[in-house]
Amino acid sequence: QERLVESGGGLVQAGGSLRLSCTASGRIFSLYVMGWFRQAPGKEREFVAGISRSGGSTHYADSVKGRFTISRDNAYHTVYLQMHNLEPEDTAGYSCAAAPVASTTVVVTTAPEYDYWGQGTQVTVSS
Repeated sequence: QERLVESGGGLVQAGGSLRLSCTASGRIFSLYVMGWFRQAPGKEREFVAGISRSGGSTHYADSVKGRFTISRDNAYHTVYLQMHNLEPEDTAGYSCAAAPVASTTVVVTTAPEYDYWGQGTQVTVSS
């Protein structure tokens, strides 16, 4: 069982930056593919970024490519989402998630494949 806790959200002006963190409480963090999802009011949850178990493979939604970077530190059981050049359209609740995957190079992009979810952290970008 993994418990995920996000932090780092907040209010930022358009063009600004934030870094989200997600720390897992379990002992086998390195066995999980990690992902970030977001959901804005009235919209469906969408995939933002994912990273393989080894950290060597990443995948991003087209809307955040070139602006967001996902990374992980398996020693500290933490995954990060560095966000630059934020836009008002990035305003949403951001959640991290963990998917148990055998491969060390696969990235998971669909929500149903993730077993564990954090409670989320709010990111608000003002124009």
